[in-house]
Amino acid sequence: MGIVVLTMKASIIELFLVLLVMGIHSNKEITKKIKRPKFTVPQISCDVKAGKIINPEFLVKCPAGCQDPKYHVYGGGVYASYSSVCGAAVHSGVLGNSGGKILVQKVAGQSGYKGSYSNGVQSLCLPRWRESFIISEGKPQKGVTYPSALTYSSSKSPAAREGETRKAYQKPSVPGTTAQPVTLPQVPATTTAEATYTALPRPPPSAASTARSSRPQPVGHRSPEMGLWATTHSSSQDSARANPGTQRQDSLGAAFQKRAGAEASLGETDLWKAGLVLLDAGFVPKEELSTQSLEPVSQGDPNCKIDLAFLIDGSSSIGKRRFQIQKQFLANVAQALDIGPAGPLMGVVQYGDNPATQFNLKAHMNSRDLKTAVEKITQRGGQANVGRAISFVNKNFFSKTNGNRGGAPNVAVVMVDGWPTDKVEEASRLARESGINIFFITVEGATESEKHFVMEPNFANKAVCRTNSFYALSVQSWFTLHKMVQPLAKRVCDTDRLACSKTCRNSADIGFIIDGSSSVGTGNFRTVLQFVANLSREFEISDTDTRIGAVQYTYEQRLEFGFENYSTKSDILNAIKRVGYWSGGTSTGAAINFALEQLFKKSKPNKRKLMILITDGRSYDDIRIPAMAAHQKGVITYAIGVVWAAQDELEVIATYPTRDHAFFVDEFDNLYKFVPTIIQNICTEFNAQPRN
Repeated sequence: MGIVVLTMKASIIELFLVLLVMGIHSNKEITKKIKRPKFTVPQISCDVKAGKIINPEFLVKCPAGCQDPKYHVYGGGVYASYSSVCGAAVHSGVLGNSGGKILVQKVAGQSGYKGSYSNGVQSLCLPRWRESFIISEGKPQKGVTYPSALTYSSSKSPAAREGETRKAYQKPSVPGTTAQPVTLPQVPATTTAEATYTALPRPPPSAASTARSSRPQPVGHRSPEMGLWATTHSSSQDSARANPGTQRQDSLGAAFQKRAGAEASLGETDLWKAGLVLLDAGFVPKEELSTQSLEPVSQGDPNCKIDLAFLIDGSSSIGKRRFQIQKQFLANVAQALDIGPAGPLMGVVQYGDNPATQFNLKAHMNSRDLKTAVEKITQRGGQANVGRAISFVNKNFFSKTNGNRGGAPNVAVVMVDGWPTDKVEEASRLARESGINIFFITVEGATESEKHFVMEPNFANKAVCRTNSFYALSVQSWFTLHKMVQPLAKRVCDTDRLACSKTCRNSADIGFIIDGSSSVGTGNFRTVLQFVANLSREFEISDTDTRIGAVQYTYEQRLEFGFENYSTKSDILNAIKRVGYWSGGTSTGAAINFALEQLFKKSKPNKRKLMILITDGRSYDDIRIPAMAAHQKGVITYAIGVVWAAQDELEVIATYPTRDHAFFVDEFDNLYKFVPTIIQNICTEFNAQPRN
């Protein structure tokens, strides 16, 4: 009996242990399951429009095949939110037709969108839309949280909404006969009212009408897709804009008189949900109706693609009348420049005691809207602290957040009534070294009896980009300021003369001359390539900025890649990784001659030429004559020697003063230490050039 009891106890204990182990395992499984899921990029279809997605900024993944013309795109660079998100991404060049990830950011609506053909996609014109969006590469920005699931403007899926739209707006069954009125979907509220579209026979198809079939049709023209006259209720303001006597005006009142009361109480979102705007069905957007009589809005002058900060004087001394003249001048300059996303963009900073941004670069995308915004600016008052304003612009204005495009030159035009009440030289120097082209317009400068009040004599020449009279304009009277509109517009658009756009980081052709001799060895050669990559990372690389080339040499020479081969930093770094170790002797003199002929001969005239030579031993040939030839051709040469390199040869190769251009290191692994010093010396030398 005792044995049985013991056996039962052992079985119970064993069962308890099994259950305990199972419980622990189960808890581990549950813990694994409740781990925070990784962020997944939402997938959308080609027909999803940006306006249907509520999120202001989001990452999405587009499928392949969005190049099809049935996915309508409106605008370019800045797109109307009625555009296909993925179609716009293909048009902009951010996305190929094979699909991929993109970043979408919503921006303000524009007064007009200009169509263009790009990357196999024909975008369409649209006079006005309530909201816009821009597209960039699908790389998450630091500190920004993106939604894993998008929020749409309706609870129904895009596919379901599309099905309803097609069902509600079918083509007339018998073309050429009078169709029954088509009733719009009713508004799900007490404000529901009826409205109809009257169908007319479809015109015979033609090549011209077929080519235009994907564009929003002007009112008074028949839709080729539907054979319907597009008519929409217009408010009294819209009707005032319409041309009197046209068929559009006659149809507006009659067709939608019943719906006027309902629309008056609806917001823009409700009108959208009510189905009043249906471009896919061949109808004209309500916003387009209200702007048919407006002239097309320009995309900007592409020959003047600059990012411009206008610093206006809001100090108390200027007075209300002259402040108004200043605003009119600013508006006239905007008109002369032809503001637009493909051309110049302008923001305004007003200064007094302290500066403040009135609006940034991306706030207004055409001259008309910008002029309206300028008119609303009110005077701040206070002292004329110009130096403080320039520092503010340098630190805060030209940022990506404020609409700075990176590839466009930065320009700051400073208006001064009389003279500044603080110093401008140091603040201007820092701004110039940041690549900002500073122009000064001094109106009614100090007279002889007033000059003792000026804190910093000759302040304009100390502030501007170059003291060659190109960047400084002096106006005797505010009443003659209007004569400066065209001269100023011409100067700021002359991008070839905007010398301060070029900095030590974006203005050079850099050729690396790399010793691949047998004494280097495979491992050390990879260390040298890493040193070359580390230096290259410090520069802004593009076709118009810094360009990189490389030559490897032993007894012979090999062009690894030229200045024109790669135009992005990532491509350059990958090209450096692919350079293969050659092995052989050390003919440094022949390598310098080869680089001058095969590499630097193709350098652009406006580029600084930098040669960075890395060697680990004494040359088997003469280096004096080749080094002298490099110096005479304006090639600034840095000589870096490792281990067995000859110090006397490094000093002959290097540009004077040799202490800034010749370096020696005892081990390959210590090469990385010279990167900051070489970059600092390159920038110091660049910034020390005479400004005249």
